[in-house]
Amino acid sequence: MFILSPMGTTMKRIHKLGQLILFCALLLTLNVSVSFAQSSGGTFTIASQVVAGGGCGPDGAGGCTPSIGSGNLTVEGTAGEPGAADLSRQPPYSLRGGFWYTNLGLTPTAANGNISGRIVDSNGNPVEGAAVRVSGTQNRLTVTDAQGNYRFDSVETNGFYTVVPSRANFNFSPSQRSFSALGQHTDAAFNATVSSAGSNPLDTTEYFVRQQYVDFLGREPDEAGLNFWVNNIESCGADQNCRAGQRIDTSAAFFLSIEFQQTGYLVYKTYQAAYGDMPGAPVPVKLGEFKPDTTEIANGVIVNAPGNQTTLDNNKVAFMAEFVQRARFTAAYSTTLNPTQFVDQLFVNAGVTPSVSDRTAAIAEFGSDSTSADVAARGRALRIVAENSTLAQQHFNQAFVLMQYFGYLRRDPNSGADTDFSGYDFWLNKLNTFKGNFGEAEMVKSFVVSGEYRGRLPR
Repeated sequence: MFILSPMGTTMKRIHKLGQLILFCALLLTLNVSVSFAQSSGGTFTIASQVVAGGGCGPDGAGGCTPSIGSGNLTVEGTAGEPGAADLSRQPPYSLRGGFWYTNLGLTPTAANGNISGRIVDSNGNPVEGAAVRVSGTQNRLTVTDAQGNYRFDSVETNGFYTVVPSRANFNFSPSQRSFSALGQHTDAAFNATVSSAGSNPLDTTEYFVRQQYVDFLGREPDEAGLNFWVNNIESCGADQNCRAGQRIDTSAAFFLSIEFQQTGYLVYKTYQAAYGDMPGAPVPVKLGEFKPDTTEIANGVIVNAPGNQTTLDNNKVAFMAEFVQRARFTAAYSTTLNPTQFVDQLFVNAGVTPSVSDRTAAIAEFGSDSTSADVAARGRALRIVAENSTLAQQHFNQAFVLMQYFGYLRRDPNSGADTDFSGYDFWLNKLNTFKGNFGEAEMVKSFVVSGEYRGRLPR
């Protein structure tokens, strides 16, 4: 079994909490080597790091067969054939072994181009979250970003295409554009006019999925991920119970994703390790601190892009070095502290009793120095403590609840409609009561359908 630490079992949908096919076009790092057998003959091994973009679905759905217990997977098709993976609604959240792909079956040709454009309203304002579909030689889907822009790369030239935009409450002029893509770039812009304000755009799948990327990962969706999640919900057809369940599972998967765990959750754990909970509060960080720091650590991190892991690691190094130089941190940790005192205080604030090896590794970052004045060493030691697995396990539910407020409501738990942390405490107690099962606790569902969330976004 491949473990999304600290995660694992089988996710169920709605009443049965049936299995969710988790894409997570997000970074998945495994500490094992994974062997696959190709149908074309021979074997190959993916070691250390895999990009999650599919895998093995329930009962082998998705073109692969799980090898239970062995950690190996036989791919019943080409190496690029899509699949999926199972996610559970309760800890330890896990992915069943699977094969991951990223290209949606698109085979680059020697003469690929791109199609792009911008959608604006009658006042010149960008229309974000509009679904843009291309049909013809290729069938593609993307959404407009915050500036109203969209883009399709790897478009086969010499093909014929029709581009159609759509979004709740808008009409578009022209309603579609058709053309032969003869050059390397084709521009297809549209104007939008408000048709009504009666529909909530969150009720459209494309807008909803994009919003999960924006709210939890702080970035626009990659085309492969967007298509996976949209198809995952749309596969329910007209079954409203199925659709509601898939929307909840889809949204929860963004917090559970390795991408968020390595960015947003790391920021949470860094504040916990550095300062512990805020005075008079059950949480270590405010939204006003969390959001810019998460943006910093996730800057330029694009899943599947070449050098992604290097970018993420460089961001972590830079973030930790900058964090330990802030006035609040230097006031709490005098440079006259020796390395042992410095590290021990971090573990105390984190609420973790470290193993001998973890403590020794953090102290060793200072080498033979008698003080903890070395900025780079401070940053490295802080990162070791913040990435401690026990800390991650101990605060997983607390962070899960806090991110409901940060992600969906864009506020602190004791602000807005709440004057204290009673709402946060309610959901944390409920999540703990159900042993971390967010489905049975109905936590994600309650935030997704709340009037505050649904009323936050523009019509």
